[in-house]
Amino acid sequence: MKFHIDTERLILRELQVGDLHDWFEMDSNPEVHKYLGNQPVKNIEHIENAFLSIQQQYAENGIGRWAVIEKSSGNFVGWSGIKFMRQTVNGKIDFHEVGYRFLQKHWGKGYATESAKAAVRYGFEEMKLKEIYGITNVTNINSRKVLEKCELKFIETFVWEDFDNMECNWLKIAKEEWEKSTAY
Repeated sequence: MKFHIDTERLILRELQVGDLHDWFEMDSNPEVHKYLGNQPVKNIEHIENAFLSIQQQYAENGIGRWAVIEKSSGNFVGWSGIKFMRQTVNGKIDFHEVGYRFLQKHWGKGYATESAKAAVRYGFEEMKLKEIYGITNVTNINSRKVLEKCELKFIETFVWEDFDNMECNWLKIAKEEWEKSTAY
């Protein structure tokens, strides 16, 4: 898979081995994992295994999380994108979910919204998806706001049993709703 999207300030591309150090810095930060079960990674091997899993997603599903590169600096600032969820979440299986994670020093710059909007657009325009879901910890107000800026609508709150029984928001947008929106 060769993938590249330019947004106003970002480049979205496949994750590469050269991203692993910055990715480890991001995922070893307890603040980054505050809403992800409070389990920051302790060693680079965890990131290497996650990288291999994403490479497998690229091969099997034609999609997976993407590196987010800041155009002005060329630096890795996080990851974003569409993931095909094969496990059951909130009674649903085999669905596409938009997600993002950023180095703490890049929070508050609008990168999550910018990259997630590009991912949703890609999902509907290029992948021809019928719907896209979003999941956030109920206490992560900023993440929910990002999804809502991407026109995803709140459906319900659920307990994600496979994720330490975390209470989560479940959001969704259908292609028809997205096409009617003026956000893009």
